[in-house]
Amino acid sequence: MIAKTDMPNINDKQPEGLKPDGGAFRVLIVDDSMFIAKQLGQIFSSEGFEVVATAGDGAQGVEKYKELAPNIDLVTMDITMPVMDGVTALEKILEFDKNACVIMVSALGKEDVVKKSLLMGAKSYIVKPLDRKKVLERAVSVLKR
Repeated sequence: MIAKTDMPNINDKQPEGLKPDGGAFRVLIVDDSMFIAKQLGQIFSSEGFEVVATAGDGAQGVEKYKELAPNIDLVTMDITMPVMDGVTALEKILEFDKNACVIMVSALGKEDVVKKSLLMGAKSYIVKPLDRKKVLERAVSVLKR
């Protein structure tokens, strides 16, 4: 029988979603599309991140952030949502916590809104359709700054 030590695993790298202390980075996903929220959740979970909550609109996102802070390391924020859009929600989260780490999620063609969000304090952005590699690259780069 072959033991694990006989065959080095090429996938023995540390999952991207772990902090230096070994704990998981905690993520809040705010998106009105259940499909996108689920997709983001799967991408993050597959790399060891802990998805602590999801919200279906900006108002719920702000509420969840306030409820869970300071135990949130990253927020993914859709731009176009009912009740409260992502830019307004970003503004409210940053009023509550100026150090919040928010990545905007945008469909193509929203460059002006993305630019405004970045100037307001969003740390990065992800364009739909989602690309697993890009989502993880952006998340890791803002968390490890």
